[in-house]
Amino acid sequence: MGSGHAHAHDDGPRPRLEVPTGLARWLLGVAGVVLLATVAGLVALWPSGTVASGLEGITTTFYDARIVRVAEVPCPGQPATDDTPLLCAELDAEVLEGPDTGLIVPLDLFDAASAALSEGEIIVLEFDERAAEGFQYRFSDRERTAVLVWLAVLFALAVVALGRWRGLAALVGLGASIAVLVVFTVPALVEGTDPLLVALVSASAIAFAAVYLTHGVTTMSTVALLGTLGSLALTALLATVFVGVAGITGLASEEAAFLQLGSVRVELQGLVLAGIVIGALGAIDDMTVTQSSAVWELRAAGRDRPRRDLYRSGMRIGRDHVASTVNTLVLAYAGASLPLLLFFSLADRPVGVVANGELVATEIVRTLVGSIGLVASVPLTTALAAWAAHRSGAGGDPGPPPAGPGAPPAGPGTHTPDSPS
Repeated sequence: MGSGHAHAHDDGPRPRLEVPTGLARWLLGVAGVVLLATVAGLVALWPSGTVASGLEGITTTFYDARIVRVAEVPCPGQPATDDTPLLCAELDAEVLEGPDTGLIVPLDLFDAASAALSEGEIIVLEFDERAAEGFQYRFSDRERTAVLVWLAVLFALAVVALGRWRGLAALVGLGASIAVLVVFTVPALVEGTDPLLVALVSASAIAFAAVYLTHGVTTMSTVALLGTLGSLALTALLATVFVGVAGITGLASEEAAFLQLGSVRVELQGLVLAGIVIGALGAIDDMTVTQSSAVWELRAAGRDRPRRDLYRSGMRIGRDHVASTVNTLVLAYAGASLPLLLFFSLADRPVGVVANGELVATEIVRTLVGSIGLVASVPLTTALAAWAAHRSGAGGDPGPPPAGPGAPPAGPGTHTPDSPS
């Protein structure tokens, strides 16, 4: 038999939609203004789809093929006296699609791509119809689509198995995020629209979709959303300052040269800024939702706790979360750049020289600016959550406590979750 506050301690999900009363109306109003600005940005910056990429002269078509014969042979150009020659591959592949379906294509592979290819394996071939007869097909890569699809299915099952309906909602939010990137962000950047502006509008749209689709339209989720947007604004400001001061041009990578060749309208320094903002979004969103939820649970566990106590308790949780998340960010970037780090190590370059190079300096700026935005999200979100939870009574319930044995009667002194106390 429960008391009037027993529902604040159960393990059930918070309501997906709260009745917007009192404080919730004010927070939703602020979020609504930002949402209108985001929609206006999407409309104003929406890509027309009429800009050519500039790569038509060097693009090729890709077709699947099946290896029907493979043999290892010594790679050409090696000394005849070499006792341990490097091995390359000669193979025949049957084209499985396109105008030459069924054609057997001979291929010679002289690099690491030939490693461990086996008969019956599906590969991807590049087809260039302008090439001379017999040279139109070239090996591109292994076919990995089936493996990636099964991995994605396994990921989705794991998320739903643990998170149940909340996990399913998270997958919907993830799909919305990918849709924004594919449908709006990338095409807008290709057309030469200001990258930082595109990134801010994209990040705001993704934040709205991810937070509200996953956690529902509640005061708690609105607090997390506002904390996310504020932290992203700070991240964008810091990125603009330090990318400019450090003289990062965006020209250090091979991809930059390819973009210049294919689309001269892409502003590469701005592309670095956009990458920093969008890259920081996921970690900041995780931090703000965790902090907001933690403060709500603290308030639900002790409704008489003062606002300052809520803030201090929330900050203790936030410090632990920051310590682990920042380390995660650094290790993630280091792991992605491991081949580059090995190259510099073998070249015996001093650490200062390596860090000063634009390729590494860009990753350092990306990591540190994103981490500063992440750290700033903790006090910002925790303060807002402590204020909102204290004013609303927390718990996230849509109405007054239900009547029952041991429950206090409803009366003039009873507060709804979002009414000022």
